[in-house]
Amino acid sequence: MEAKTDNQTGVLASLDYWTIAIYVALLVFGWMSVCGASYSFSEPDILSVSTRSGMQLVWIGTSICLGFVLLLLDNKYYDTFAYVLYAFFVLLLFATIFNPVTIKGSRSWLVLGPVRVQPAEFAKFATALAISKFMSSYGYNIHRLRDFALSCAIVLVPMACIVLQHETGSALVYLAFFLMFYREGMTGSILFTGVAMVLYFVVGIRYEQATLWDTPTSVGKFVVLLLIQLFSSGMVYVYCDDKPKATRLTGIILSVTMVFLLFSEYVIPFDIVWVQLILCATLIGYYLYQGLSTRVGNFLYVAMFTLGSIIFFYSASIVLNDVMEEYQQNRIKVTLGMTEDTSDLGYNVHQSQIAIGSGGLKGKGFLNGTQTKLKFVPEQDTDFIFCTVGEEEGFLGSAGVLLLFLALILRLIVLSERQPFKFGRVYGYCVLSIFLFHVFINVGMVLGLTPVIGIPLPFFSYGGSSLWGFTILLFIFLRIDAGRNMART
Repeated sequence: MEAKTDNQTGVLASLDYWTIAIYVALLVFGWMSVCGASYSFSEPDILSVSTRSGMQLVWIGTSICLGFVLLLLDNKYYDTFAYVLYAFFVLLLFATIFNPVTIKGSRSWLVLGPVRVQPAEFAKFATALAISKFMSSYGYNIHRLRDFALSCAIVLVPMACIVLQHETGSALVYLAFFLMFYREGMTGSILFTGVAMVLYFVVGIRYEQATLWDTPTSVGKFVVLLLIQLFSSGMVYVYCDDKPKATRLTGIILSVTMVFLLFSEYVIPFDIVWVQLILCATLIGYYLYQGLSTRVGNFLYVAMFTLGSIIFFYSASIVLNDVMEEYQQNRIKVTLGMTEDTSDLGYNVHQSQIAIGSGGLKGKGFLNGTQTKLKFVPEQDTDFIFCTVGEEEGFLGSAGVLLLFLALILRLIVLSERQPFKFGRVYGYCVLSIFLFHVFINVGMVLGLTPVIGIPLPFFSYGGSSLWGFTILLFIFLRIDAGRNMART
């Protein structure tokens, strides 16, 4: 329970009104964007509930009421019922897998009469509460394998259910929780490994068919294998604290690679990838020997990283070409610039880029966008809502919206760091990680910088489920923060 002390203020007086002001500003700009994206000259009444803009006003009003209700609840409820809420939404997600109603190829929607609800949007806050409760429990240690594995399981279970609903985009959002893990002490090597895997995939797949100079060597394979070798030698320096070995290894790697590269270019052309694979195998054997002889366990980790990187790279190519559906392959290839497609899978991105570019510096003005009025951009009031901002408000308006999101993220960091209890801090970082992931991927998707995975822009994209879900995420944290000065009895 919570009780006030003499120096403590009430919950409403302790609220962070800067965050609430940013929230309201995002709602206002979001509604204006929905108006611009959905406005029709045949139905000019933007306040009518028969229009998307009018219905969005309903969702905004109910979201504000929902946020107020969440602020009135006692802090103890969020802690006490964290596991109950998590179990409920996991069961709901599992049941939704067998949903006979399919919308746009996904079974993630529950149709309740005229209302459609997407449980995946609400499962985010339940997962955040559950992981916060678990990580704040007595004796938890993220460096203990069992504790970290259970933490990952809490995140991966709902993620797996959402994947089985054929809603890959919403499932990928759950990877944002690993940013929170990093803040709470997860070793940076895991985060580095994840970034390295993305780099291997992008570079390897993008330049797999290109050849190096006049040799039959694949540029993609050559660069990736060289990166694996250099990363492993760098890890010897960072994790094994052995600068001389790392320096010697880097010198040997670059020297051997250069010698065979020149031999292949000027003497006998051959595929240098085979030399690099032999070099990688030699490095793995060397790391294993060093780990066993010196009993420095991090050498074994470096060996596992090197072997795992090679396996991942070659398996990624197999998965892309032999496992993924054709439309998934094409979507990745379009994003990586391997193929040009402005009429099918690349149509959305192409049209959104045209819309954003046509806005110029100051934009065309509210309700004056031509690309959006003529409906050139599919999903322009949901996943591609940011193109409406770019067209109507221009560069200045787009920058203003991004600055608002940046202010929200920075404010959430401040609020998270001032929490007196680990439960609040962990939940706060879960919230900001989810918002950061959504903004980064959605805006990157509209600009053609990230794959089109279909996730909404917080407080902008049309829809009740996403707006309610983001509001619940934010206002639960605001309530937890408002009770930071309350003494627990």
